[in-house]
Amino acid sequence: MKMTLRIWRQKNSNAVGKLESYVIDGVTQEMSFLEMLDVLNEDLTAKGIDPVAFDSDCREGICGMCGVVINGVPHGRGETTYQTTTCQLHMREFRDGDTITIEPWKAEPFPVLRDLVVDRSAFDRIIQAGGYISAPTGTAPDAHATPVNKADADIAFDNAVCIGCGACVAACPNGSAMLFTAAKVSHLGLLPQGQPERWTRVLGMVDAHDDEGFGNCTNIGECTAVCPKGIPLESISRLNRDLLTGLRKVK
Repeated sequence: MKMTLRIWRQKNSNAVGKLESYVIDGVTQEMSFLEMLDVLNEDLTAKGIDPVAFDSDCREGICGMCGVVINGVPHGRGETTYQTTTCQLHMREFRDGDTITIEPWKAEPFPVLRDLVVDRSAFDRIIQAGGYISAPTGTAPDAHATPVNKADADIAFDNAVCIGCGACVAACPNGSAMLFTAAKVSHLGLLPQGQPERWTRVLGMVDAHDDEGFGNCTNIGECTAVCPKGIPLESISRLNRDLLTGLRKVK
C-alpha cells in the first residue's frame, strides 16, 4: 500500500511545530502502526532526513508508551479495531492511498519533547502524591489471609489495568486527567490494604492533578471512549464520592 503521512514535527518544547507530509510505499496489511513508522524512519534516514521521534517500548499494548493521535483520535480507530493502543493498531485498518494525520498528545501538562514524544511525568507526580499503601514488612502472609469482597476486587482489578498512556487527557476537551486519577484511587481505595491512606490519598492525588494544570471533568465521556483498557466513567463518580468523604474526614 502507498500512503501519505502528515506528521507533526517539532524540535523541542520551545520550537514551533508544524505538520509535514511524507509519502510511504510498500506498507503491508500485517504491519502494526509503529512498524509502519519504523519503515518510514528507515527511508528518511537513508535520505539524510531526521527520523520521526516517537515513544514505544513493549509493543504489546501494556506499557502505555506509544500514544499518538491518529486522524484526530488518540491511539487511532479502525473499521474493526476499537479501544486499542497505537502499537496494536494494524495497517489493515487503512486503505491504499489513504492520508493519515499523526499528532502528539496535546495538553498543557504534556509538553512536546520532540515530534510525537511528550513528557508525561505529570502522571508520575500524581501517583507520587498518594499512590501507595502501608504494608507491614516480614514474611508473606498466607493466601486469602485478608478477605476481599468479590465485587470490590473486580472493580479494583478493572481499574488496575490502567496503563497511564494519557489518551484520556488527549481526548478530553478540558484536558482533564480525572479518569487516570480515578483509576488509581479506585484501585487502591477499594482494597483492604489501601484503607489507612484512603482519604488522604484521594485528597493528595486530586490536589496534584489540579496543580499540574489538568482541566476539570464535565462528564463528556470522551476519556473512556478512547481508553485502551476501557476504564469506566463510573470510576470518576467513585473518585468524587471519596473526595467529598475525605474533605469531611481530613479537613
